[in-house]
Amino acid sequence: MNETMVTLVGNAATPVDFRETATGSTARFRLAVTPRRWDREQQVWTDGSTGFYTVWARRTLAANLSGSVSVGEPLVVHGRLKVREEERDGVWRTSVDIDAVAVGHDLARGTAAFRRVVRGDPALTAPTHRQKPATEMASVS
Repeated sequence: MNETMVTLVGNAATPVDFRETATGSTARFRLAVTPRRWDREQQVWTDGSTGFYTVWARRTLAANLSGSVSVGEPLVVHGRLKVREEERDGVWRTSVDIDAVAVGHDLARGTAAFRRVVRGDPALTAPTHRQKPATEMASVS
């Protein structure tokens, strides 16, 4: 069976919705992807229309997402493309989902501090308050 693997670069548009189910952990969030292009005539960067994708994660990736991703953060998502069409109230709608294999912060737009998760220690994947960068902490006395 052929699978279409994609890599998307965008921003977390919704909080991560993490759930424990009988079949294991799942998480989902919406990713906003806005293409940019150079307008030669006006000599400026312009934004295209924003596309929204539902990103799904399972097991350990789901748990790690819930403690690592906040709304607005720049992300890189790699996974299987899933396109669904359904009828609601007489209108056909198309939804695009990504079954994530890997998710990370876009380091072209900021820094991140990686923490390896020790299995069985839920404190490591629990949502935490973001600590101020060392440069900000040094100026506070």
